Amino acid sequence: MSKKLAMAPKQSKDMAGVDGKALVVAAASDVVTSSAIAASYNDQIRPLLDAVDRLRRLKVTQEGIQLPTIVVVGDQSSGKSSVLESLAGISLPRGQGICTRVPLVMRLQDDPSADSAKLQLEYSNGRVVTTSEAQVADAINAATAEIAGSGKGISDAPITLVVRKRGVPDLTLVDLPGITRVPVKGQPDDIYDQIARIIKEYIAPKESIILNVLSATVDFPTCESIRMSQQVDRTGERTLAVVTKADKAPEGLLEKVTMDEVNIGLGYVCVRNRIGEETYDQARVEEERLFKYHPLLSKIDESMVGIPVLAQRLMQIQSTIIAKCLPDIVKQINDRLSRNSAELDQMPPDLNNVADAVRVFFHIVKQVSASLEKLLVRGEFDEFPEDRNLHGTARIAEMMNGYLKRLPAQCPVDSNGDNLFLMEEVRVLEETKGINLPNFLPRSAFLVLLKKKVETVGHVPQDLVDEVWGYVEDVVVKILAKHSENFPQVQSSCRRAVQSLMDKARARSAQHVKELIEMELIADYTANPDYMKSWTEIMDCHEDFMEAVEDRSKPTSISLEVFGAVDVSHLREHVGLAGQAFDLRARLTAYWKSIVLRLVDGLALHVLRGVKRLVEHDLETELADELLGNKMAGVERMLSPSPSTGSKRERLKKSIVLLRQSKEVVANIMDRISASGEP
Repeated sequence: MSKKLAMAPKQSKDMAGVDGKALVVAAASDVVTSSAIAASYNDQIRPLLDAVDRLRRLKVTQEGIQLPTIVVVGDQSSGKSSVLESLAGISLPRGQGICTRVPLVMRLQDDPSADSAKLQLEYSNGRVVTTSEAQVADAINAATAEIAGSGKGISDAPITLVVRKRGVPDLTLVDLPGITRVPVKGQPDDIYDQIARIIKEYIAPKESIILNVLSATVDFPTCESIRMSQQVDRTGERTLAVVTKADKAPEGLLEKVTMDEVNIGLGYVCVRNRIGEETYDQARVEEERLFKYHPLLSKIDESMVGIPVLAQRLMQIQSTIIAKCLPDIVKQINDRLSRNSAELDQMPPDLNNVADAVRVFFHIVKQVSASLEKLLVRGEFDEFPEDRNLHGTARIAEMMNGYLKRLPAQCPVDSNGDNLFLMEEVRVLEETKGINLPNFLPRSAFLVLLKKKVETVGHVPQDLVDEVWGYVEDVVVKILAKHSENFPQVQSSCRRAVQSLMDKARARSAQHVKELIEMELIADYTANPDYMKSWTEIMDCHEDFMEAVEDRSKPTSISLEVFGAVDVSHLREHVGLAGQAFDLRARLTAYWKSIVLRLVDGLALHVLRGVKRLVEHDLETELADELLGNKMAGVERMLSPSPSTGSKRERLKKSIVLLRQSKEVVANIMDRISASGEP
């Protein structure tokens, strides 16, 4: 490299290894040994540039993969086009207002064997136009008009200009529209916002190098391009400034580029662009003379002046950023290719006939049944570890516990009466007495009270089955939707089948609850030995109770072990029935435990059996009836993929093709670099 590449102190900031060949090689060490980059610039860097340009033409950025890019930005009339013309040695469109109305990707390629420049425009999805130096400006204008219209509007669709010419630097730059705040006639009112959006889209990625073109005639801090670049590159580590029109404002320029009030991490290069009818060679001679002999400009370090220095600096930066980014590009391509391939593999295959559809349908049913068996029968929730609502057995167990708590543990008392101890039993005994032996407890009295008590809780079992089946329906619908997500066209039929199935399950449970209650009302029976034990324990207090009732000299308040403290004063008027009332209450209290146990156990077993039956048999049968019935009208709908599924499959296929092509591009360049780096 030329000695002119010795940078000023400010330019020695670390930015991706741009400062000199040593840092270029260090940044490229992830790709190739140091000799591979350093041996021959053209031989080693051009393949990298070709590879990146190939990736850009493949539009790999549409996959979210950012490519290393030198982005040229500047305020309107900052001399941006002149800088690019000087680098390329060709004339670009000129005129009033915005000359660059679309992103212009300039690919410069040094061709020592070329007698004349070879220029080619690529735009509009592969359209290629060959042009000449004399006609290139008109060709760019024509392509711009085709993309952005014939007015003064802009577009984010790029044009690529390939320039093969002897002596040009091997560079790829993206020229963006100049920044203007005030729209002129023919421009939209939001022209600034449109330009800002395009510029930020290109300069925001960390892989982008910002080439900020500044006019020496303005204060750098006031430049809009500086403000924009600072928003995305606050430290300036990936920003290089080119100062144009140095010959028009030489006073104070040295201080501006050395003091660096706007934090340009990659430093400054001051240039003089072509004036009037000068040839590009003449312009370079005049530029060299200006910075060598001008009393003020000659004080600027030679490593910071001239188009040749700018070209060398840009090639150096470009080689470093490409070498640094290439390993990550390879990784991103491989990751996205693997992810998209896996996603495509998980999508349902194209269905060609009804047999295929039936086969896929039963596969879905099998998956649904397997998931539901784990969630609702076996209590396994590894498929949905974070979604507690789908942990079926646990949620149903909670419902059963809540059901048990809603059933009174003690026999309910008459809440509509006067709440006097045993008066409900006394009244029933009075109404059921007959001509029989005294102190004989009529069975009819027990049954009357039993029916009354059972009816007070008859709604609780029904509430439980409604809650359980509502929950089960929600789980089944979610699981079915998950496993049939690729066939939304049949999901409405599946939901209809589930609703029908749940209606049947609710009807069976309602009948079961009705039978449970009817069985409790039809007879008083239990083989549970706890009944006699409980009754005996309660009756142990019978003698004390009767003494308090019959002996008016005794206190009317008495404490009974099971019933607690009670007042018996009102029972002294019903001495003949008090003992029977106590016995009746004792029997009801002891028997109530058996009733609750049967209502809980019987309903729990019914629910578990119903859920198991649904998972193992009923769901498959119901879905089959719904989708396979009516001459298989349901599964035939599976043969017509939904628009979203079809578009997703096509998108993935196109993405995979693009990524495979991109992978081949980077694989070839990696192989080439590795081979050239071998000792």
